[in-house]
Amino acid sequence: MRARKRFGQHFLHDPGVLDKIVTAICPKPGDHIVEIGPGRGALTHALLEGWPEGATLDLIEIDRDLAPRLRDEIAGNPHVTVHEADALDFDFARLAAERGGRLRIVGNLPYNISTPLLFHLLGSASAIDDLHIMLQREVVDRIAAQPGTGDYGRLTVMLTPWVVAESLFDVGPGAFKPPPKVWSAVARLGVRREPAFPVSPHFGAVVAAAFSHRRKTIRNALRGVVTPEQITACDVDLGARPETISPASFNRLARTLD
Repeated sequence: MRARKRFGQHFLHDPGVLDKIVTAICPKPGDHIVEIGPGRGALTHALLEGWPEGATLDLIEIDRDLAPRLRDEIAGNPHVTVHEADALDFDFARLAAERGGRLRIVGNLPYNISTPLLFHLLGSASAIDDLHIMLQREVVDRIAAQPGTGDYGRLTVMLTPWVVAESLFDVGPGAFKPPPKVWSAVARLGVRREPAFPVSPHFGAVVAAAFSHRRKTIRNALRGVVTPEQITACDVDLGARPETISPASFNRLARTLD
């Protein structure tokens, strides 16, 4: 089946990469695994080899031509369910309730929707245990970045309260058909049972304001949002740049607006 550009399809086919992904996921008895964008089913079939007892596999595929093909290929397998749906609209919390346990998310996420999809998934954080996902390498670098590094930014800060991120390994363009123009990487995101700190409702707005002027000092980046006196009271250096400030410090700044 021809890859469709509008769905950002690049079908993974490299057996070595598939094996590394399955090893990283390590399905266990009773797991409830959800694969987003199974495409032609290469990872699906690799996962199903030696499938553990009592585990379930739900496939979410938006392509109306690929979804029936997947149903045909796994027909008769009682552990697998195919959902013809857009992952951006899918109710993961409801699925977790139906399966009777937290979900484990896997997949080669379409690069053109990866960031909004991550935040949609974390909207159901209480229903998810972890994510093993393939993304554009530079996105994985940003997710796993540390303060003070060039990759540290808004995405890093916004995800930190909810996940513990780890970059596992890189994947070259040749592992896909058609090959993308960029390198990819597989990341493991462990979802926290409780956020790392009580997140202020103003957290996102403050982080967005800061990184819209990331080359300015935090005093100037947050001008009109948080006063210099409030910044100092939060034990944040007025001369610091946004990429050097920890997520917890951003949250302290946001709480001044609560």
